[in-house]
Order: sequence, then structure tokens, then C-alpha cells
Amino acid sequence: MRLDYELADLYRVETKYLKRQVRRNIDRFPEDFMFEFTKSEFDDLRSQFGTSSWGGTIYAPIVFTENGVSMLSSVLNSKKSIQVNIQIMRVFTKMRELLLNHKDLILKVQKIESSLEGQGHEIQVLFEYIKRLMEEKESKQSQATRKKIGFKKG
Repeated sequence: MRLDYELADLYRVETKYLKRQVRRNIDRFPEDFMFEFTKSEFDDLRSQFGTSSWGGTIYAPIVFTENGVSMLSSVLNSKKSIQVNIQIMRVFTKMRELLLNHKDLILKVQKIESSLEGQGHEIQVLFEYIKRLMEEKESKQSQATRKKIGFKKG
């Protein structure tokens, strides 16, 4: 999650411009994309820090989720936000290509997952057995390398 003043700095715009663009395009920002601190939350935040670390603002900041940051890059009109928006589109395109190219792999993984459903207990027992065998092996190795005591010939 990012605060409005951090994103304004990232996109190289003023915070008031960023907030104005969000309010003008509020339909693009549902509550899972962003939210604004309430007055009491903002007062609590300021009292914890004593003085504001973001330049003494008197307005509650807007908090953006990952989706909100992506949407924000499409409503701002700075060179930096345009570059970020282009990068986001390229990443989504690459992800779609990867998913399409490796669809057979995804199907195989899903098949393996479905065949393993309900076998969790059996797998757990198998791991416990392997663990015991490893412990026994370590125990035997430590017995073989230990210094022998008692009567020694010649």
C-alpha cells in the first residue's frame, strides 16, 4: 500500500494534482483500489509521529493498493505516469503470453494436484518414516565414529 504523497513523488506530480485527478475519476477507484483515512485515523497517525513526516499536511492522505497504483498511472498525465502505465501494459502482455505458452504445464500441475487430494495423511506418514530412517542412519554413524573405551589388547 502506498500513500498519495509517496506516489505523487514517484510520478513527479504535486499531491494536490494527484488527489484532484483521483476525485475526477473516482469511478475508476473502487474501495479495493484505494481508501482515505478517516479524521480519527488521521489524528491518531499524526499523534503517533508528533509532527507530520510528509510536510505538515492538514488533509488526510489517500492510501492506494496495487490495483489503485496501476489505475493511478492511467489517470495522471505526467511523463513518468505514462511510462509506468506503458510498463504495466507490457508486463500484463508478457504474463498472458507466458500463461498461454505454458498452458500444458499448468494443466499437468493441476492434474497432479487433483491426484494428490486426500493423500495428505499418507504423504505425511511417508515423510515421518523417511525422517526416522535419516535419524537412525545418523545415530549409527555417530556410534561408529565414537571413541571406544574399555580394555585394549597390546
